[in-house]
Amino acid sequence: MNMTSNFWHRLLMAAAALSACTTLAQAHQDAAASVSGASPLADKVRAANSRFVDVKAATAEGYAPIPCASGITGGAMGIHYVNGQYLKDGKIDIARPEAVMYEPTADGTLKLVAVEYITSKGPASLDGQLFNFNSAPNRYGLGEFYELHVWAWKGNPTGTFADMNPKVSCEHAVAPSQ
Repeated sequence: MNMTSNFWHRLLMAAAALSACTTLAQAHQDAAASVSGASPLADKVRAANSRFVDVKAATAEGYAPIPCASGITGGAMGIHYVNGQYLKDGKIDIARPEAVMYEPTADGTLKLVAVEYITSKGPASLDGQLFNFNSAPNRYGLGEFYELHVWAWKGNPTGTFADMNPKVSCEHAVAPSQ
């Protein structure tokens, strides 16, 4: 009887250890997925645009900042650095996003979080991922357009291709000088 009870105790302990290991492994996998984007397209975007980790690369390529964009229900997109030439050409090129998005940090630096592809031609897609349609008039003062955000550098719990990211904030954005 004591041997049987000892066996069940060991079995229960082994099951608990296995459960704990499984939980830790899943948490590690989820954390890695949120950084990698868990999307082949996000991986391609990150590889094609890693040069923008330094905001100086964006400005050197003709990107200019527009104010930090926050959502009315929370979250944000960050500060968009927009390339006017790419915005006008109507072409979608994975290595030439129309906008590069940065989150302002407390120490005044900008951290690359995502890119945005924009075109007036549609319906549009990139590697099979459909763009979102924005009608006119809109808050950007643009005509109708299609856009795709790719959160390739900062995980987004609402989705790799969602507009707003609840993990991004404009709290540390500096108002433009007048």
